[in-house]
Amino acid sequence: MIILNPYAGRGRGASVSTEIQEAFRQGKVPFELAETNAQDGAALLAKQARQEGFKIIAAVGGDGTINEVVNGIADATPEDETVRGLAVLPVGSGNDFADMVGAARSFDAAVNAIREGNTRRVDLGLVEAQGNGKSFRRFFDNNLGIGFEAQVTVESRQIKRLRGFAIYVWAALRALRAYDQPKFELGWTDGNGTTHTESKPLLLISIGNSQRTGGAFYLTPDAVMDDGLLDMAFADAQSKIGILNLMPRAMTKTGLYSQKSVYFSRLRSICVAAEQPVPVHTDGEILSQAIDKLSITVQPGRLQVIV
Repeated sequence: MIILNPYAGRGRGASVSTEIQEAFRQGKVPFELAETNAQDGAALLAKQARQEGFKIIAAVGGDGTINEVVNGIADATPEDETVRGLAVLPVGSGNDFADMVGAARSFDAAVNAIREGNTRRVDLGLVEAQGNGKSFRRFFDNNLGIGFEAQVTVESRQIKRLRGFAIYVWAALRALRAYDQPKFELGWTDGNGTTHTESKPLLLISIGNSQRTGGAFYLTPDAVMDDGLLDMAFADAQSKIGILNLMPRAMTKTGLYSQKSVYFSRLRSICVAAEQPVPVHTDGEILSQAIDKLSITVQPGRLQVIV
């Protein structure tokens, strides 16, 4: 089953539909195609496809589309079983998960990987959150952002004329005036089983299964997608000048290491409480703009990806 988001990549998804179908026909891989046209539509289509017996479900879109498809497959999978058969054909603005997991950018190569059955097992993150009287439960495959990082995602949804990486840069500049930096309470267990706590105002908290987010930002540059752990980075509250100083440094894999205001850790689980409601995103999809508390755990090697 091919699940295509026609709005991905600012409309690129719709323009490549014929090309993708031709690649599958040329590769002699039988398929059905469904387009998503609503929020969480890809998740519902993926869940239905798995329940109907489709062994491979291909997400055509960006990181958000992949996130929805992963959640749909996971919802149709018993909790003690591997979430199997995800294929990725990236046509989004950032394509972070696709690039980090090693998925092909070429449609022909992606079809060949499906035909050959090449797979990789990677970890899954699970977040359970509360805010504004509501509860949320969501898987993420690439990263989760709390605070300023998520506000950048909120701002990016309002930008219509830019494409690709430029969207996130302009969105980050807009977020400077739109996000407060509240106090957070953090409690986490690291990879060695040691518990840690922190309590202070923070700019952002980023939880990464991979190294990259937003098309070019390396907030968790040491993350390994199949090590059974998640990586965390959090940054102390900053002045606007301080934030502008951090932004270009986050665009390289080593730029944040020299910043004393940024802390890194690997973790098995974490609980976060915010003094005031904050935005949270999972793989570029806004979970909510008003989260008070959340807990995050890792499910080692649970997601099978065709690469």
